[in-house]
Amino acid sequence: MSTRTEKTAFYALGRGTGGFRDWLTLLHPPYTLWHLSYVAIGAALVPHPVLWRLGATLLAFFLAVGVGAHALDELNGRPLSTGISSVVLVITAAVSIAIAVVMGLIDGGLLLLPFVIAGAVLVCGYNLELFGGLLHSDFWFGAAWGAFPVLVGAYAQHWTLPPPVLVAAAAAFFLSMGQRSLSTPARALRRRIASVSVRVTWHDGSQQELGRADLLAPLERALRYFTWATGTLAVALVLAR
Repeated sequence: MSTRTEKTAFYALGRGTGGFRDWLTLLHPPYTLWHLSYVAIGAALVPHPVLWRLGATLLAFFLAVGVGAHALDELNGRPLSTGISSVVLVITAAVSIAIAVVMGLIDGGLLLLPFVIAGAVLVCGYNLELFGGLLHSDFWFGAAWGAFPVLVGAYAQHWTLPPPVLVAAAAAFFLSMGQRSLSTPARALRRRIASVSVRVTWHDGSQQELGRADLLAPLERALRYFTWATGTLAVALVLAR
């Protein structure tokens, strides 16, 4: 049974023309929201969070991850099939990551420098599969897009990491590993698998044919639910402070 899926991601809006819809798709809105939520969760776990610092940290991560990392990811293999030119993607990535780095150094200086360097290495190393793809793995995805935002979100508040933040970073790591476990087969079904047929036989002897859409639906439904769950949890924690 074959079910042709046109979109490269469930949130894809683009037409491959390089227009506004392609740029929205490039941001990976659900995943960007998911990982920005970790920044807010980290900040909310620090006593007396400073809202303007939280806003600045969210903006820096949006530029570095939401824009820069995803521009590099699209540059490396065109997984979203956008029509944005390679030159524009390079410029977009370089400018957005550079602004994020400058923001971090202006606010934190030497205190934040190790995190700034680590962030730049993780963004470039993961999305461009540098160092022989060493950083492009499940573990480094959980560390870079899960634990790291929590740690930076907290540390950028008062330059300290209380014990609850470390526990939250571990939770974000495992949540991101779960995200990867769902998104990897979902991407394969959308982008690389032409057709699939599964026959399910129930205990009563009845049978059911499952195609690509049937296998894809629960994976992407779970990704949507986890996105909204993480986002609303972050808002709740910030409001509670």
